[in-house]
Amino acid sequence: MLELVFPKDTNYHGTAFGGWVLSLMDKAASIAAVRHAGGNVVTARMDGVDFHVPIRVGDAVALDAQVVKVGRTSMTIRVDVYREDMPTGEQELATTGYFVFVALDEHSRPRPVPALADGQDTSSAHPDPEARP
Repeated sequence: MLELVFPKDTNYHGTAFGGWVLSLMDKAASIAAVRHAGGNVVTARMDGVDFHVPIRVGDAVALDAQVVKVGRTSMTIRVDVYREDMPTGEQELATTGYFVFVALDEHSRPRPVPALADGQDTSSAHPDPEARP
């Protein structure tokens, strides 16, 4: 996903409002979850969101979402947010977070999701948000 930061998306410091960034992250994560689950999903939890650098008006925001862990009915999605200086094209990791989604059946009850393909489980490559201090 790619978005531009406008003044309406900022706080009184002139940087992207955290809630706006979280909304974009949830949207990007839901796309990854729906694609993996092959159907309806719902956000169950946002976990371990870290804001590394500010995002300013005029920056582009690029989001990358990847399913990193799968349970029986749930999926953990890692979302990386990059700020891009539009004139130079320079990108910098601005925010990282983990989102947990649950797949739903036609009656809005949890349903099983497909396992990750062999070699796709990257949960050990990233810190476990549950183990954070």
